[in-house]
Amino acid sequence: MSVRIRLTRVGRKKIPHYRIVVMDSRNRRDGAYLDQIGVYHPRHQPAQVSIDEKKALNWLSKGAVPSDTVHNLLSRQGILLQFDMIKRQTSPDVIAEALSKWKSANADREVRRAGAKKSKRKSGAATSDTPADAPTSA
Repeated sequence: MSVRIRLTRVGRKKIPHYRIVVMDSRNRRDGAYLDQIGVYHPRHQPAQVSIDEKKALNWLSKGAVPSDTVHNLLSRQGILLQFDMIKRQTSPDVIAEALSKWKSANADREVRRAGAKKSKRKSGAATSDTPADAPTSA
């Protein structure tokens, strides 16, 4: 049985919410799953992700393969970094130090990303305020 960590869609039409679940890869997208390890709300600004690290690390150590999207979500949470260091049999002290360093760098990255989005919105709003060339009648 090949086990995958992937998303199942819940929520109303055009308002998606996803559960991050562990399931057999042969099951359909919203089919029966073995374990729910988190949730993902992409419509929030910024997108909200909550993942149970212990469950995720447990399933990764058992050989579960994350889908591309879940791989990106786990990477952004620092779980894949932690799993890689555990897999290489790094000491817990070194893992904790590396994770704290990564989280501080990630927080700085998020602040810069939010600032860039705000400036992009402001520049986009400034250009949209200018009137477009009106068509001339001949």
